Amino acid sequence: MFAPGHFGELAALVPFELVDAVLEETRSMQRRLRALPSRVGVYFLLAMCLFPEVGYLLVWQKLTASLSALPVVTPTTKALRDLRRRVGCAPMRRLFEVLSGPLAQPATPGVRFGTYRIVSFDGCSSLKTPDTVRDRAWLGSPGHGGYPLLELMTLVETGTRALIGAVFGLTSEGESSYARRLLHLLTSDMLVL
Repeated sequence: MFAPGHFGELAALVPFELVDAVLEETRSMQRRLRALPSRVGVYFLLAMCLFPEVGYLLVWQKLTASLSALPVVTPTTKALRDLRRRVGCAPMRRLFEVLSGPLAQPATPGVRFGTYRIVSFDGCSSLKTPDTVRDRAWLGSPGHGGYPLLELMTLVETGTRALIGAVFGLTSEGESSYARRLLHLLTSDMLVL
């Protein structure tokens, strides 16, 4: 049912072959035939990033909208949650590592200053996480009954906004500490703003 091309633009940007290779490399491929294979789980997680404010079922409907000619059964919220847990974070991390990096070609306008590729660090410390025991144990308990917050630091190619790298963790550690973790991604042809 979930053949190449069935996920529209998402499959065009992240080919099935790449997803399958990442799943094999991270040993996250399902071991038996399933109605919701691991490959579908990766695309579901990517779609969740595109639509962060909606629930599992609405994300699923958006993801499978192009399958209207096929008899697609909508899975339960529990089935989608289990799929998300089964896939885990290792394939998503590896997929990011494969796809991240500068995109601009040497002649792309607006991405260079002389011979230097322009990049910048960008941090954010207001990402809310679910208020769970596990997140509070890792991130600490927020004051005033709020949600635990996550610090995100990215290294970005400024002209294309392509992510070169990203790290995240406790807000108490600070942006400078997280930026240092991305220094290994800088090359001699980059100018940091």
